[in-house]
Amino acid sequence: MEQFISDDFLLQNGTAVKLYHQFAEHLPVIDYHCHISPQEIAENKRWENITKIWLYGDHYKWRGMRTNGIDEKFITGSADDYEKFAAWSKTVPKTLGNPLYHWTHMELNKPFGISDVLLNEETAPLIWKKTNALLAEPDFSSRSIMKQFNVKLISTTDDPVDALEFHDKIKNVKNFETQVLPAFRPDQGMAVEDSAEFINWVEKLSDAADMKIATFPDFLGAIKKRHTYFHERGCRISDHGIETAYADDYSDAEIETIFKKILTGRQLQGDEILKFKSAMLFEFGVLDHSRGWVQQYHLGALRNVNKKMYGKLGPDTGYDVIGDFEIARPLAKLLNRLDENNTLAKTIVYNLNPRDNDLIASIIGAFQDGSAAGKIQYGSAWWFLDQKDGIEKQLTSISNLGLLSRFIGMLTDSRSFLSYSRHEYFRRILCNMLGSDIEKGLLPNDLSLIGGMVEDISFGNAKAYFDFNI
Repeated sequence: MEQFISDDFLLQNGTAVKLYHQFAEHLPVIDYHCHISPQEIAENKRWENITKIWLYGDHYKWRGMRTNGIDEKFITGSADDYEKFAAWSKTVPKTLGNPLYHWTHMELNKPFGISDVLLNEETAPLIWKKTNALLAEPDFSSRSIMKQFNVKLISTTDDPVDALEFHDKIKNVKNFETQVLPAFRPDQGMAVEDSAEFINWVEKLSDAADMKIATFPDFLGAIKKRHTYFHERGCRISDHGIETAYADDYSDAEIETIFKKILTGRQLQGDEILKFKSAMLFEFGVLDHSRGWVQQYHLGALRNVNKKMYGKLGPDTGYDVIGDFEIARPLAKLLNRLDENNTLAKTIVYNLNPRDNDLIASIIGAFQDGSAAGKIQYGSAWWFLDQKDGIEKQLTSISNLGLLSRFIGMLTDSRSFLSYSRHEYFRRILCNMLGSDIEKGLLPNDLSLIGGMVEDISFGNAKAYFDFNI
């Protein structure tokens, strides 16, 4: 059988081959949004087998296994690690046409060097043995894997109440050149749907900020203290995982009244929830602008739709879906509100519903102000869309409605140390698209010009946009 993940995988023309191998292949990785555990980096985590590093926590694979008729016992249940690996191996041939098939074999190719065999029921014992033997070697600890992938910087995702002790420990690690920076994810600071859970978080915030919180100004003061704490530890990015932008009209008096109501444990009405979320999203934006941070909005996930399985397994287990929320009006209103206040920070907007591609690409163009190249970014194809078709469509929307040359490129949005191959996947798709356009006469046949654009999108633009010192 011809090798599947070959040197020219996804590169469908000669120009694409040249663009990738000359301009993209050897560039370092900046992963400016991920969910990697800083503790696992600080402790230089090791894994005793491929299941532990590859299948634990990977809801992409879990969804595929469930669809293939695999019992939950072999996914998140009581089966041993080899049984779970065997169940995944049985599923892989059934994922043909799904990005899981690409990702699976790319991750076996790098870092494990397995490129001459496809994963299936028959090859499972061989691949189990080979990968486990490699995982026992020093080059397969968490930090060593990051080095193999040439990862220069990652930004994790952290709650404002987090002490960031593992980030501090990482800074003191010798001979580890990858920067690991925190990112400020204050979703709990506006999650007022459940007053009891919100009060519990406010108590944690009070402890972390070492101050009493009795009023809304106290609440904002405590958040500002934590924002400062994160800033002092290198944080330059915030992130919001929200259904849509929130931009309802409100007054300061209304928000103070709503906050007092929350602290008494009473449940809020729907309009009160939206007003509070709108106020907080604005205040977070003001804070980010004041310190020169980049803010990210991840829009459109409808979460935990299977309540039975949510009750059994909790969040982030494969039961979130694409939502169909109104995006344009509230997002434009939020960005305009910040812009009118002269507090609109650099902003990245991600959508989950592909119907919103051109919508997002058009909105970001309305708030570019010349102060920075690509100040408002249309974020990379995310979650359900970070596959070949989704990436191509997102790149096409940027090209048609903005400046592709200013795009800051790919991220993993992952908890896995093996997912850095997503950057390679993206770069190959990018080079194939541009190479195809060159060969069709849609772009000039100038490898220096187009190759420079590839380098910028793959690495240089993100480095400049975030002003990373690498």
